[in-house]
Amino acid sequence: MAIHADFTEFKETTGADPFTLQNKKLLKVFLQYGPVKARIGSMVAYQGDASFGHAGSGGMSGYLKQKVTREGVPIMDVTGSGEVFLADQAAEIQIIYLENDSIWCNGSSVLAFSGSIGYDIKAIGGTGAMAGGRYNVVLTGTGYVAITSDGPPVVLDVASAPTFVDPQAVVMWTNGVQMSLKSDVNLKTLIGKSSGETFQMAFSGEGWVMVQPSEGVERGAGTKSGLGF
Repeated sequence: MAIHADFTEFKETTGADPFTLQNKKLLKVFLQYGPVKARIGSMVAYQGDASFGHAGSGGMSGYLKQKVTREGVPIMDVTGSGEVFLADQAAEIQIIYLENDSIWCNGSSVLAFSGSIGYDIKAIGGTGAMAGGRYNVVLTGTGYVAITSDGPPVVLDVASAPTFVDPQAVVMWTNGVQMSLKSDVNLKTLIGKSSGETFQMAFSGEGWVMVQPSEGVERGAGTKSGLGF
């Protein structure tokens, strides 16, 4: 008996970086470089030694922040010396290396990041929780970050022109970018997929904003209500 098939294009990739794309929708992480934090439910396979554990609540302050903001990244600790493969419902994956820097991310777009990266939830646009404000996850430090988008994203240079984005289409923006909320009730029946948008996210300053070609697609276990700390 024999099996005849050409799996050449599907062969496992090799690379020296701790975070390596197996393809556009599958991330390979080498755990021997150190622990990582990954979205709960994102592991699709692993080889060798790998352990998975809940990242914990991070104390009462983290619990209260998650309860108030309804934003979070449901994460697990991944440790060992093997290799783990991560994905989130076939979303496209982008790898970013931070060097003593920070980015602001939509919580549903965070797939994994190095254990050396710190994370927090912060209000955006000068809004507060009691006023129905919006919040994003801030990742800070030195290490790798893997984020997802629903389809191939575009990265816009906000310094080149005033930039306005549907809130549900924003994936992340870099440090140095200022964001404010722009209300436009006269256009609320015309813009956005839901035909009920009342504001856009306005970006300025120096840096980049990543936008996905989709609005409001929530992926992964616990999105928008998962325990992020």
